[in-house]
Amino acid sequence: MEEKQEKDSMTMGSENMEFKKIIYEEDVEKGIAKIIINNPPLNVLDSEALKELFVIVDHISKNNLIRVAIIRGSGERAFSAGANLKEFAKYGLHESKEAALLGHKVMNAIASSPKPFIAAVNGYALGGGCELALACDIIIASENARFGNPEVTLGIIPGWGATQRLPKIIGEKKAKELLLTGNVITAEEALKLGIINKVTSLEELDKVAEEIALKIAKNAPLAVSAVKQLVNKSFEVSLDAGILLEVEAFSSCFTTEDKNEGIQAFFEKREPKFKGR
Repeated sequence: MEEKQEKDSMTMGSENMEFKKIIYEEDVEKGIAKIIINNPPLNVLDSEALKELFVIVDHISKNNLIRVAIIRGSGERAFSAGANLKEFAKYGLHESKEAALLGHKVMNAIASSPKPFIAAVNGYALGGGCELALACDIIIASENARFGNPEVTLGIIPGWGATQRLPKIIGEKKAKELLLTGNVITAEEALKLGIINKVTSLEELDKVAEEIALKIAKNAPLAVSAVKQLVNKSFEVSLDAGILLEVEAFSSCFTTEDKNEGIQAFFEKREPKFKGR
């Protein structure tokens, strides 16, 4: 009864969520949330879509019954073609700074969330759409996916993290080449560069993303969260400092019920039932 009451209280908020630009679904039995950018034809991330996305990411991060999230775009043409240029055309110094801060607020919420996020990229992931994918922990792309940050061709620069995240993923020289030329690359090229994890057919995209999500969701939530945070920190601190952080996180795992359950399940040759505590 207590477990049912906890489940009811933690899903109640999501049942009342209504959005115009985002479709949100969650399966608490599987521990998976699905975020679909639904702003056709190219699923642009205008200010309204970004605000809705932030609310959803915040909800996922705080919901103990959700262990992993998948983000994709509606339809087949685009994951997201980025920001709304009609909005940008009206912006001056103040408005552009506010737009950059809003975008970073969303991307940082995803990147720093204790829950892993998987981007399932279909079609175009350009500008802010590419930056949204880069903020996720894992990227799966369909064969028709195209990645790029063509902002310099419009007289502006990437404003939601590409200049900072892309070099950490593919290195300084290649990142400069892509960002300075504004080149758009295929999924296969992105795979070779290490931007994405896997290429699949469009028909298999959702299935492959969910298979990975299910595998993550079955693991110990506290351990998964610790791994994500430690890998993130590895880009910010020295090796010695990172090792100390790992030692602290490692030893903390030994105070959890999940550690006892995981080891007991191993010896009993059964699937563990982790509770995130």
